[in-house]
Amino acid sequence: MKLSNSYTHLGEIFFKTTRPQPVQDPRLFLWNSELSEELRISDQPELTPRELAKIFSGNQLLPGSEPIALAYAGHQFGNFVPQLGDGRAHLIGELVDRSGLRKDVQLKGSGQTAFSRSGDGRYALGPAIREYIMGEAMHTLGIPTTRSLAVTTTGETVYRETPQPGAVLTRIASSHLRVGTFEYFAARQNHQAIEQLCDFAIERHYPELVQGGDERFLQLFDKVMERQIDLVVEWLRVGFIHGVMNTDNTAISGETIDYGPCAMMGIYSPKTVFSSIDRDGRYAFGNQPAIVQWNMARFAETLLHLLDKDEKQAIDTLGSRLENFSGQFKQRYLQMMSSKLGLSQIMSSDDALIFGLLDRLEQKQLDYTTGFDRLTQSLSSQSVEQKMLDKLGSWYPAWRQRLESQQENSEAIQERMRQANPVVIPRNYHMEQVIQECLESGDASVAEVFLDVLRSPYQSTNKTLQFQVVPEDADVGFQTFCGT
Repeated sequence: MKLSNSYTHLGEIFFKTTRPQPVQDPRLFLWNSELSEELRISDQPELTPRELAKIFSGNQLLPGSEPIALAYAGHQFGNFVPQLGDGRAHLIGELVDRSGLRKDVQLKGSGQTAFSRSGDGRYALGPAIREYIMGEAMHTLGIPTTRSLAVTTTGETVYRETPQPGAVLTRIASSHLRVGTFEYFAARQNHQAIEQLCDFAIERHYPELVQGGDERFLQLFDKVMERQIDLVVEWLRVGFIHGVMNTDNTAISGETIDYGPCAMMGIYSPKTVFSSIDRDGRYAFGNQPAIVQWNMARFAETLLHLLDKDEKQAIDTLGSRLENFSGQFKQRYLQMMSSKLGLSQIMSSDDALIFGLLDRLEQKQLDYTTGFDRLTQSLSSQSVEQKMLDKLGSWYPAWRQRLESQQENSEAIQERMRQANPVVIPRNYHMEQVIQECLESGDASVAEVFLDVLRSPYQSTNKTLQFQVVPEDADVGFQTFCGT
């Protein structure tokens, strides 16, 4: 297995060359066989678990590996930090998967870098397990995401709120380009570097724009905004709350990245926040679309000098694009919610139907995932139908009447709803149980069971039943943490 690294061709101002710091006793804790197959790693049987642990802890470099820490800045909770960078991660190289797509291979928790500031460069096992499971869950839900190839324990202790076992997570991403990467060079007024980043992003993620000439910068912005809109709509579909939507966590690829303080919504409320550091609810569930738009405005600012020598003209051009955000988002959101409700096409009156349901869910304190699943079941079960009528009142018959107006058979409607509404998600309650059991036992088997259940999120089976319900007060007082 040989790595390459196209990012190093950009020049040394984009990164710092730095080797991972060896760990005492690397052992594979979680290994993603499916992803290993996609990346062709499984084609090399000589790579034993012991060898893999050495490689994916950073103790042993592969041929072609040029480990680097990437430079980037970012707006964190609205405040600009001109230098962040990979403080505990090493991009060890790239692999080409079976589809011919180039993928970054990054070690997270692999030691200090030039960007570490006061950090120890390490990662705790609990947060590593969370990121691994969440990434796989989002992938099987059909949502663009970075994924994890491995969690490797280090045999060392890291010190956070309490002492915890150390781990290195291997993250696989289409790239690690962020809005914050562009901000880093905009803050230094290095417009040539921004042009290089644009061309790198186009070649890597948007090859259809390669022949775009001077128009390619505006076209790139349009593509990135489109993917970000699609991504946040998908988050809203399944009740995902990212928790730390800073611009350094906004990927140019349109993938979900950084699962530190993320969580899944139980009882529906647009104000839902679980992140311990989001004290003002900036990144609450219902605020996420507005934050994406804000982040896209920050991205737009980095492109002004490439768009037009006349700054006012450039601002007007990108400003008009940003003004389109709300309309584009609303269209995609209504399409998504229509599918969740079994509607084959959107009518002007459907806004009231959609938001009327969300109001009822909030008023009655109903579970978001279970609520939509019960709606699907109510089309084939009289007992569930009566329960939903009792809970949702006059909204329910209005919805049934709207479905009847489609003149479509019930099975087709149910199938549409089943494809849009997961029955099992990585709920906070179950995630915490799994992580604690792994930490207490030192064994990954309970995580493997949970991962197996999450591989079929749209099918209710005997093995999913225990993960479809939680105590009513499961999320009361629940908080997530960054794990840094």
